[in-house]
Amino acid sequence: MRDFASCFNEYAVQVSDNTSCSSYSNSACIPPSIIPSVQNTVNCLYKVNLPNKKHVLITISWCKTNVTQGLSVHFGDDHPNVFKLNMNTRLFRKKKGSKSMDLDNFKVEIIWDLCGARYLSSGPEPIDGYYVLVIVDSQVGLILGDMAEEASLRKLKNGIPMAKFSLVSRQEHFSGNTIYSTKAQFCDNGNIHDVLIRCNGENDGLKHPVLTVYIDKKMVIRVKRLQWNFRGNQSIFLDGLLVDLMWNVHDWFFNPASGIALFMFRTRSGMDSRLWLDDKDKFLIKDQEKVEFSLLIYASKST
Repeated sequence: MRDFASCFNEYAVQVSDNTSCSSYSNSACIPPSIIPSVQNTVNCLYKVNLPNKKHVLITISWCKTNVTQGLSVHFGDDHPNVFKLNMNTRLFRKKKGSKSMDLDNFKVEIIWDLCGARYLSSGPEPIDGYYVLVIVDSQVGLILGDMAEEASLRKLKNGIPMAKFSLVSRQEHFSGNTIYSTKAQFCDNGNIHDVLIRCNGENDGLKHPVLTVYIDKKMVIRVKRLQWNFRGNQSIFLDGLLVDLMWNVHDWFFNPASGIALFMFRTRSGMDSRLWLDDKDKFLIKDQEKVEFSLLIYASKST
């Protein structure tokens, strides 16, 4: 009996561990003179499973504009409960502290230390030197940052139990040109991969726009005549997973006032899971129980 991956080998792109530029090196490696779009917002949705078999959804949002930078913590599906740290307030200037909140069904405590946080020059999310802990009903529910382990150990020594959490989805918002660069980890034990999305057009000497997507500098899709193929999907294999890659750039061509394109990478845990695009240009999932992780990129371009 063939394994799961071989059943799709005629239709899916296999991403190998080789991260060097291949025969597509002229287009895969961005010239130093070209600067990718700016990342403005990162929203990470986590599911925290408590020992009492209850769960809570927590969304961590990092944002950055020309005048401000901040962190928001949302609880629940519709984000009715929000905790915000913003550079324009005195609260954010206290880059180390804690805050307790009584919500409808549980109590939470947020503990943070951003004093030594380091950021990429154009990104809102710190890369190291920080931690954020979220304690739910006296249990360590969420641990973020390279300094979080030390902070959580202090809590565990005080007898506070540790809940399990997992990253369900990650949304990133970009603005600028049509080059979008990010990193993604598609499963808990998987590698961190470089993701590059690029749209070439008239400025590159092409008669028709072309969309290319690279994983670890390997081209996984190339869409020609993008104005007619503005919506589609492709399956790829990555870290032993089947990942559906979908794109929708309709508004780039037919709704320039909005100009928002959508790119989604979503893992599939079974052959019977299917993903598609509906008439309202939104991504839908047939069986959400079997979806493990999704990366959604909102991409706007300057005119």
